[in-house]
Amino acid sequence: MDQAAKAEVQEQFQQHDRDTGSVEVQVALLSTRIKELTAHLQTHKKDHSSRRGLIILVSKRRRLLDYVARKDKGRYQKLIERLGLRR
Repeated sequence: MDQAAKAEVQEQFQQHDRDTGSVEVQVALLSTRIKELTAHLQTHKKDHSSRRGLIILVSKRRRLLDYVARKDKGRYQKLIERLGLRR
């Protein structure tokens, strides 16, 4: 993911103008990287090191989403809807 794409995702999910580390931004960035890695693995089926990286990213996103769900259920629901995740 290049700098421009990262900045665009941050703008869409930030809470305020200098927000780069809120849970929403982190989950959105992880989701973007997960989508890119999934597309890569569609064509490169034997790339096991990238597959391991994908599994690590998915588990990081899962932990962040669990945290948000514990702290604020409404914020969690809104985030899942915006990202189009099923859960």
